[in-house]
Amino acid sequence: MANNKSESTQTAGTQTATLTDNSTGKTVELPILEGTIGPRVIDIRRLYAETGCFTYDPGYTSTGSCDSAITYIDGDEGVLMHRGYAIEDLASHSDFMDVCYLLLKGELPNQTQREIFEHSITYHSMLHEQMLYFYRGFRRDSHPMSIMVGVVGALSAFYHDSTDISDPHQRMVASHRLIAKMPTIAAMAYKYSVGQPFVYPRNDLKYAENFLYMTFAVPCEEYKVHPAVARAMDRIFILHADHEQNASTSTVRISGSSGANPFACIAAGIASLWGPAHGGANEAVLKMLQEIGTKERIPEFIERAKDKNDPFRLMGFGHRVYKNHDPRATVLRESCHEVLEELGKRDEPLLDLAMELERIALEDEYFAEKKLFPNVDFYSGIILQAMGFPTSMFTVLFALARTVGWVAQWQEMIEDPNHRISRPRQLYNGPMKRPFVPIEKRA
Repeated sequence: MANNKSESTQTAGTQTATLTDNSTGKTVELPILEGTIGPRVIDIRRLYAETGCFTYDPGYTSTGSCDSAITYIDGDEGVLMHRGYAIEDLASHSDFMDVCYLLLKGELPNQTQREIFEHSITYHSMLHEQMLYFYRGFRRDSHPMSIMVGVVGALSAFYHDSTDISDPHQRMVASHRLIAKMPTIAAMAYKYSVGQPFVYPRNDLKYAENFLYMTFAVPCEEYKVHPAVARAMDRIFILHADHEQNASTSTVRISGSSGANPFACIAAGIASLWGPAHGGANEAVLKMLQEIGTKERIPEFIERAKDKNDPFRLMGFGHRVYKNHDPRATVLRESCHEVLEELGKRDEPLLDLAMELERIALEDEYFAEKKLFPNVDFYSGIILQAMGFPTSMFTVLFALARTVGWVAQWQEMIEDPNHRISRPRQLYNGPMKRPFVPIEKRA
């Protein structure tokens, strides 16, 4: 819209924004909506009908695509809440099953609700036996994320009784199946990549313990899950469970808006998460540490990170959303140091290098002034490395944890009576209409 302006007004108790197109003189009143907390939103749903104009917002960074009651983020203040509960409280006082129930149902469970929910998740953790043959169709060196996309999408071919999105019971069953089976699918992706036999889930183990067991146990010897490792794994799951309308969550919602089955929607979310700008950040932290190499070279790379003309960036520091500090990193830092201590890995060169980089960066005035503090990816990458996960599995674990958030967001969208199929518009800059030229006359 050329030469336009908007201003807030108050009309009969309802706040509005007045938008004027100076090229036509046309004025439109747009309602301003207020949520429970957070920035106000200008409702532009009638904009095109009343003005003939669209808004232009590449990446939708200034556009609210939905209204949601699940997760709230205040990046300036470093706040992350699920259903009103601070992430610090959830990570410190609950476990992943509590958080899953909270995201899906809106409230923390009582003891009876918790037992019923956990039983349902536990007894849905096995995969259809024929799916094991599906794994064998992949090349041995396939990236685990490519396997995840394929296998999760294929769930709809095996579980026909939970794909009718109009049936609340089927939606619930599909949601529980996805949360329950994702650790099994992820562990099998790892086992396949390293040539080890699949390990079946055990109903006597907790969620995080069961995943670690399926990932690292082998049939020839007993495997016991280290309590500190299980606690850290559970905390990583909690801290990655949901993060509002990010790229992968928006992908799940857009896919679901067409009426696609839930397994296809979550597979789409996994594909979006696979991108290095989204889910691959903790893997990039390890690659950066390998590039730095030794503690003696840290000052050199610190100076390079300060140089605007140098393409090098400290991965795992700062965050696109959190302009103050990442509240998840504050929680995970404690787990990181605990795991390294418990596993006796503080002196391993790469992990020792990471701890020294953390110390130097936190004491540097430049990073403090720019608020470039270590984020959740920095600590999760270090923890997962210490646990024995290859970097190719880092994003898989992210997908495992985020599944409950995707499912909750998908479910909220389906149950919203006002939801419509997503159909973004565009600013067209291509050729005007022109005559067709036969091939023999083309230059």
